[in-house]
Amino acid sequence: MTNRLVPAAALVIALAIFFGYVSPTYSGSVAEIKERVMRATSALDAAARFGEKQNELASARNAILVDDLARLEALLPDSVDNVSVILDLTSLATRSGLLLSSINVAASPAGGGQEAAALSRVGSIDLILSATGSYESFIAFIAGVERSARLLDVTAFAVRGSNTGVYGYNLTVRLYWLR
Repeated sequence: MTNRLVPAAALVIALAIFFGYVSPTYSGSVAEIKERVMRATSALDAAARFGEKQNELASARNAILVDDLARLEALLPDSVDNVSVILDLTSLATRSGLLLSSINVAASPAGGGQEAAALSRVGSIDLILSATGSYESFIAFIAGVERSARLLDVTAFAVRGSNTGVYGYNLTVRLYWLR
């Protein structure tokens, strides 16, 4: 009788160990570990793809000539740098024979919501200029803004008439930079 009882008891003990310890461990913590390993593997794959893309973009950037890269940086810099733009505009106005009486920074550019601005990779700010001078001086100033190395848009302007040939001008100039 002990001969029959020992195998049955061993089977019951084996089943108890399997259902009491092995199965919960395998389906619980082992499954969680497998899931974490799969997530880590997918993260490593994504990091490898990112590294490849980064190397591809770096080689494309290195293929750009230094002079062209400097011109691009001047056209669309990665910071606002209002002071240098204001100095450039003042210098341009002086060379053109236009007298700048004030330069103000507008609160925010017109059009587009804050959500659209947050998603855009290009930021912009409006500068409001007040100036006086002859029509020829104004045309020379606008031509200088047009040829400027910095990306500028004249978004609005108004002219105050005069009998003396010296007019008053109000301009709104939009300045761009990379975010």
